Amino acid sequence: MGDYGYREGDYSMSEAGWGGQGGRPGGQAGVLTAGEWNDLDHWDFWSGLMTSNEYEGMSNYWRLYTPRRVAVRIADAAGKRLPAVRVTLEQGQETIWSALTDNLGEASLWIDPFHAQAGTDDLALVIDGVRQEGTPVVTPWDVQLTDVNMNFYWITGAKNAEKKADVAFIVDATGSMGDEIAFLKKDLVNILDRVKGGQGDIELRTGTVFYRDEGDDYVTKYSQFTNDYRETIQFISMQHAQGGGDHPEAVHSALNAALQNLHWNESARARIAFLILDAPAHQDHQGVIESIQSAIRNYAKYGIKIIPVFCSGPSKECEFMCRFFAVLTGGTYVFLTDDSGVGNDHLEASVGQFQVEPLNDLLVRLIAKYIG
Repeated sequence: MGDYGYREGDYSMSEAGWGGQGGRPGGQAGVLTAGEWNDLDHWDFWSGLMTSNEYEGMSNYWRLYTPRRVAVRIADAAGKRLPAVRVTLEQGQETIWSALTDNLGEASLWIDPFHAQAGTDDLALVIDGVRQEGTPVVTPWDVQLTDVNMNFYWITGAKNAEKKADVAFIVDATGSMGDEIAFLKKDLVNILDRVKGGQGDIELRTGTVFYRDEGDDYVTKYSQFTNDYRETIQFISMQHAQGGGDHPEAVHSALNAALQNLHWNESARARIAFLILDAPAHQDHQGVIESIQSAIRNYAKYGIKIIPVFCSGPSKECEFMCRFFAVLTGGTYVFLTDDSGVGNDHLEASVGQFQVEPLNDLLVRLIAKYIG
């Protein structure tokens, strides 16, 4: 698959903004602008992309397939939506996908998203350990998600989710990411202060994973979840961008490190992983795709939403990799825009109409949305 005409290196920031490649911090916090696009909420638009001549090959490229979705919403008898409820999709006697509902009481489950073809017969949902009667509705391509193709369930006796939330930042720390790491150093205190102020009754933990690539001085390093986000800030302040070389990086290693090394709270009402990157995974290296597939299955199983923040980069392959991650884990897609006037042109996202926001404000809004 081609590079769609974009050149590596188009996304180093200028000296007038956030420093060039290598990440010399400069400028003011909150300057970068971004957009958000939720493919789960724009299902007909996403299906149009996935069946278009231009982008239908992206599923085969990443071996991630999203046409067979079972959308679920769960509430109690009073209509209050229930987070952190275990929902399992079975086919015959086999469990094929598992997820936790989010703070909106919603989850999407998938029928074999790692193969192009799969049957949709003999499906059943198990909610909080109870097998439900009837066959769940599979959301078809080319429709808006509405009450008609959403599976509603009302249950009693579900355990209340704890008023806690985990937010992790998974950050590409290779040489081209100096500007984004500078952003984290400058703005993260402000972001978390604002989140804590707006969500005072929820205990927020933060943690990080930084990653580079095979052959660099490290592949992954992390700071464990903590209730004191100043510890997260201190860890981030000691990081710098270096290494890389070729365009792809060890994305699969970072996803696994965040699962294996960070102690996620499964009973919390929300778990979010911001994946901040400018390069795709090594799609052509042996075992990488299988590792990504396994990681995505587990992110969904533990109710961890991946919210990619695509900062820069030359290829549509990376954009669609990020969007697959978000779709399959219930997250949303964030991308930098040119509206700040900082740096060179950014890759134009293949999305519909969206609102341009300061990246700082956008991340605050998303954290509040998925925690509240």
